[in-house]
Amino acid sequence: MRREEKKEIIDSLAKQLQEYNHFYLTDTAELNAAHTSDLRRACFEKDIKLIVVKNTLLKRALDKSEKDFEELNDVLKGSTSVMFTNVGNVPAKLLKDFRKKHDKPVLKGAFVEESVYIGDTQLDTLAALKSKDELIADLIALLRSPMQNVMSALQSGSNNIHGVLEALSKRDN
Repeated sequence: MRREEKKEIIDSLAKQLQEYNHFYLTDTAELNAAHTSDLRRACFEKDIKLIVVKNTLLKRALDKSEKDFEELNDVLKGSTSVMFTNVGNVPAKLLKDFRKKHDKPVLKGAFVEESVYIGDTQLDTLAALKSKDELIADLIALLRSPMQNVMSALQSGSNNIHGVLEALSKRDN
């Protein structure tokens, strides 16, 4: 590979590191063609961009980035695939689901919600993380609950007042 080609790849990776909020580093070695195709299809359906990269080129792109990815340098050994996504927990859920039938891919590391996660043992933690949309939905539900209680109390209170007024009017007659 010529120096210009390497520079283009590094620039492209650096751009994707800026473009996507989260990424996962996985080991997809030893997956046969059919399983790799299944993984790529699953990634496409979940809006995850999966690419296989050379570790040296990825390391240079990470170094070129404005963010601090130094902790991930130790996992850049062997075969590395990068899963780029804008929703932090989707790749973890996809990997867990995919590994019900296959031994790979193995999680080497991830950058999610401005934090670095190292090792396959972090997969459950990453899958349990709530996405930004899920957190907003939880917040809205929390804000709606007291409002609904107030509305319910006001409605039941009006029924009570109506009942008392009706009883009083019958008593007077």
